[in-house]
Formats: sequence, structure tokens, C-alpha cells
Amino acid sequence: MATTDRQATTLALAHALSAAERGLAVIPLSRSKLPALRSPHRDDPSPPPCHGECGRFGHGVYDASTDPHRIRELFAAAPWATGYGIACGVRPHHLIGVDLDTKSGTDSSTALRELALRHLFTIPDTVVILTPSGGRHLWLTGPPDAVVPNSASRLAPGIDIRGAGGYLVGPGSRTDQGVYGTAPGTAHLTPAPCPPELLRLLLPPRHASPRRPLHDAGHDHDHGHGLVHFVRTAHEGQRNTRLFWAACRAYENGLGEELSPALIEAALHTGLTEREARSTVASASRMSGRREQGHKLWGAPKLPP
Repeated sequence: MATTDRQATTLALAHALSAAERGLAVIPLSRSKLPALRSPHRDDPSPPPCHGECGRFGHGVYDASTDPHRIRELFAAAPWATGYGIACGVRPHHLIGVDLDTKSGTDSSTALRELALRHLFTIPDTVVILTPSGGRHLWLTGPPDAVVPNSASRLAPGIDIRGAGGYLVGPGSRTDQGVYGTAPGTAHLTPAPCPPELLRLLLPPRHASPRRPLHDAGHDHDHGHGLVHFVRTAHEGQRNTRLFWAACRAYENGLGEELSPALIEAALHTGLTEREARSTVASASRMSGRREQGHKLWGAPKLPP
């Protein structure tokens, strides 16, 4: 093994032990970001459904531990490891990773901001990990009774979720693509609780009942006035959020084109500029899958305060 690889393994172990001191369960990773230890059952013709019950290493995230002695044993068994993974969904943090990818060419950060506006939540200050490809991992914590599944682009293109049974590449890990690091200003933070509105989006749907379109219920006129009033009575700090929410509801119920001028006028009354108002309504149209003809997009709105 080259000296640089030995140094990378030593550094990875040091970072992994530091993470374990903060209650994060870890496993060694190879340069490919995969678990460094292969399954002990890989040559079995009929491998058993084992999560480590056999007592041997090589069960991926199920090997993860906060015990320094066990972590050293794991790294000793994988001297080629150059990084470490942090298990999600386990005690005490029940970590949830929001992976904002950039490789697909999608603007995942904008997609997350639009989700926040649409569902009225704010991304809290939390640990942010910078990936070698230019992406970001946001660390959030979940309640003990919530099992958040792993998913890829289910919320929006380019947004992957790491939950129970998954892991995040820890800061300080060296991979084929480069080194993972903590974003400036977030190293001192602890993972923040996942906003309840976002958590509902991450959990599997339970018993969703079909939503009856408002125009079938005979409330088009009343609902339209209610949405306009909702925007018109917004105070500073909630104007953009209310406009986006109301526009989304309008488009979802077939009222978008009809109500857009009134919603924009109401937003102007609260102090938004025409540029800001039209940008927000256009984002709501795009988010609802019914892009309004003739709108010019000026960019994504900001997160709600």
C-alpha cells in the first residue's frame, strides 16, 4: 500500500472516531464510496438474510458502530479504507441526509427552495457537507418512531434522501472524486430537527384519499377570493411565502390562469415588486406541472424566513 493510502486510512479512522464521539455510528468506506468490507456470504450459493448475526464483518451499514474498539477493528480489517460512512436512521440522532446532487444537471437547491415555499417550511441551520462534485449533503434528525426510507429524485429531480438502511459519506473522507468537507460556518452546528412539513413528505404515504377538485365542488369563486385575500393580508416576512402557496393551490385546482393577475395585484399591495410577484407565480406554475403560457421566469424565490 502506498504511503499516501496509509495516510488516508489513518486520517479516515481519526475522522470516524471523532464522529463516533458525537454519537454517529460509522463504517469504513473504500475510494468508491462503497463499504470497504465485502460480505462474508458472497460465495454462498444461497446467502442467508444476515445483518451481522453471524458475528463477522462485511454487512455494510449494519456493521456501523460508535464503539471505538469496534471501529478500530473494522478499519484494521479494511486497511485500504480511505473514508467512512455515517449510518442514517439509528440512535441517538436518527440522521436523515438530504443529498442535493448536481451531476444530473438539475438545480436541486432551487427545487428544495420551491418545496419549502410550497409546503411552508424553512430549512434550518444545520451541518452541511460539500461533495467533490459540487453537491451538498444536509444533515437533519428525525423522531425515533419515524422510519424515513431512502429515495432518489422522489421529492424532486436531483434530491436524494438517505434514511434507514442508508449512509452518508463523512467529512474528511477521500474518494476517487475528491475529498468531502464540512461547509464553512456549519462545522460547529449539530444536526437540526427535520421540519415536520418536510418529514411528512419523506415518510411513505399512508391512506391518501383522492382530492376532489374545487371546481367540482362549486367553490371556484369563493376559493379564488379567499386565496387573493390570503395574499393581500400578508405581512413583511411572509409575503412571498403566502403568494407561492396561494398560487400553487390555484394551479392545482385549475384556477391558475384565471387568478394569477389578481394574486399578483394582491402581492403588489403588500409591497412585493412586480418582478418578484411574477417570478413567484411562475415558480408555482412550474411546480404544479402547469406552466402558464406567457410568463417570463426571472429565477427562483427565496426561502421563507
